[in-house]
Parts: sequence; C-alpha cells; structure tokens
Amino acid sequence: MINSLTNFSPRPVVLGMRQIYIAGAAALMLGLTGCGGTLSGAGPYKGAIEEKNDAYTLVDINANTIAPFMRGVQKAALSSVVSPVPGEVRLMGGDVINILITDNAPEGSALFAPLSTGGTQLKVRIDNKGLISLPYVGQQFVAGMTPMQVEAMIRQKLKGVTSDVQAHVELVGDLSGSVLVAGAVKAPGRFTTLQGPLTLLDAINQAGGPILEPHLVNVTVRNGSTVSTVSYEDVLAGKNVVLSPSSEIVVERARQRFVAMGAVSEPGLHDLPQRNTSLLDALGTVGGLKEGNANAEGVFIFRMDENKDNKPIVVRLNMRDPVAIFYAKQIIMRPDDTVYVTNAAVYEWQKVISPIVQTLFFSRALGVN
Repeated sequence: MINSLTNFSPRPVVLGMRQIYIAGAAALMLGLTGCGGTLSGAGPYKGAIEEKNDAYTLVDINANTIAPFMRGVQKAALSSVVSPVPGEVRLMGGDVINILITDNAPEGSALFAPLSTGGTQLKVRIDNKGLISLPYVGQQFVAGMTPMQVEAMIRQKLKGVTSDVQAHVELVGDLSGSVLVAGAVKAPGRFTTLQGPLTLLDAINQAGGPILEPHLVNVTVRNGSTVSTVSYEDVLAGKNVVLSPSSEIVVERARQRFVAMGAVSEPGLHDLPQRNTSLLDALGTVGGLKEGNANAEGVFIFRMDENKDNKPIVVRLNMRDPVAIFYAKQIIMRPDDTVYVTNAAVYEWQKVISPIVQTLFFSRALGVN
C-alpha cells in the first residue's frame, strides 16, 4: 500500500481558456461585491448611510419624527400701506436747478426782466465743488443748501444792486434726490424723485421689476449710513419702505438652491421652485426617481444644521411606504440641502454582472474552449 502511494504521480490538471475566463470573471465578481460597491460612482450605499456614524444624526421619517421638518407658521401679510412723505431737499454737485429772477425796478434801471414778461430764466448745473455762477451774484457755494435758502441768498446778494428783485429756485435734475437700481432687474438705472419720494417697490417697478421669480430675489438697500437686505417676497408682503435720497438698491439672486444626486432623472444644482418647497416638489423638479435605477427605500436629505454646535442631519424617507408621499409633501426643503437617492440592489448587481456576461460572450465569439 505504501509503495502504491509513493509511486503515485498525479495527472496534471489542464484548464481550458473558457474555464480560465469564467474563473477570472467569478473572482472579479466576488472582489467587486466584497469591497463595498466599487462600481457605484453616485455616492454611498443605503446601508452605509444607515450604519451608526458619529459624523451626523440620522432621522428616519415617520409620524413621530416629522414635526421638526414641516412648514412653520406662515406670517400674515401686513395690512399697512407706506405713505411717502417728501423729505427736505438738499442740493449737491451734479444737480441742475432752474432759477427765475424778476426785477420790478423802474424801466431802464432793471437788471433782469420784469415778472410781466416772464422774468429772467437761468438753468444752472452745480459743479463738482458745489458752486454756481450767476450774473451780478458771482460764484456761490450752494451744496447742502435747500432751494429756498438759495433764493434767500440770491435776494441778499442783489440787495442794493437793484431795487425790487425776486428769485425762485426749482430743482429740475436731482442727482441728490435720485435713487439707483442695479442688478437682476429688467431696466436698471437711476430714477428721479422729482415727482415725489420713491418707495422700494416704486424704484424696483420703475426698473422693470426683477427678472427672477420673487422667492429667488434678495434686495439690498444702501443709503450711505446703513445697509440692509430683505427678501423681495417680504417686500411684496408689506415690508415696503420709503427710500432716502441717493439710495442704492441692488437686486440679486438669493441662494435658494438644492443639489440632487444619485438615481434621479435630472441630477445637478437646481433652484427651489417656490418659497416653501417640499421634498415632493423638489423630486418633481428633478424629474422624480429614475425608474429601474432608484431604491425607493433610500431617499435621503443631507442638511447642515443651522446651529453650528450640532451635527449635520441626514433625513431618510422610505418611499415604498404609501404614507411617505404625504410625508414628502410636508417636509420643507432648505437652501443648500442635498437630495440623494440610492441605487437599487438589482441595478448595482447588474453593473457587476454585465462585464462578466460580456466576457463570456467575448470568449465564445473567439471560440475559446
């Protein structure tokens, strides 16, 4: 028996090329399935997100946990109406004033035309130093003065030069009182307040209105001493104000966006479609879950918590549950949220098995045994 064992010489096992291909493909399959999803490029797997992780707080949405993510109490629109009250006009460099001077001195001694003939009309632009120049008056500094103060100054300077002079000053080009509207409006520019004070809505409307939806617009107002930013929707709801002379209004895009990733039809950066956008609205904006790819049990919202001392929050919703549709309608999205839909297991399996099947077909096409 011992001799038979010692004389035993095993036959070499010869594998065909087809068997080698199959063995290699199986090894590839095992390697891919064992390393946690190497082929998935969209993001983490559902199970990986649900594992205990100290970096964020996972909230599984149900009737007991949904309350903090629902729409808050809506603020009622204000019933008050802004009543613009004309403010005091102070002249500045660049303003244009119309000066009417009448002289009722005896004929032959008058320096200016009498009132009966319309008087003497002078249209003057205040220079960058705040000066004007008038006949018989000379150069005078008028920046910071009111039109009535300029009238009194002219009468004072002409006193003794002519016997009975009257003056009237009217602001006709008001760089000092105009407001500038710039940014995301249809017709940006500088708008006059000669017809009366402008409210914030007046100025934006004169500029043609915003080119974006109201909930996507922020309005910044600068008046030289203060600066404030308000949502355009809040302005429409009653937070209208009277603008100070020389104010600047900048209408700009508000950061009201979210990111969609994973198994959705239109991944990428998207505008929130309305002010209180629900998760269901957001999914509708990106074309919904991608049929055949998406794992409806793995719909997540990644959100940075407003309190920096707290962890980020990951919200999970199982869309296989019929009541989840109602939950998705109640969950309100926030700017900079990320909606991530994981891939279905069968889709991931197809990504693994496809190269194996292709390898087998390739080997058969080559006639490998």
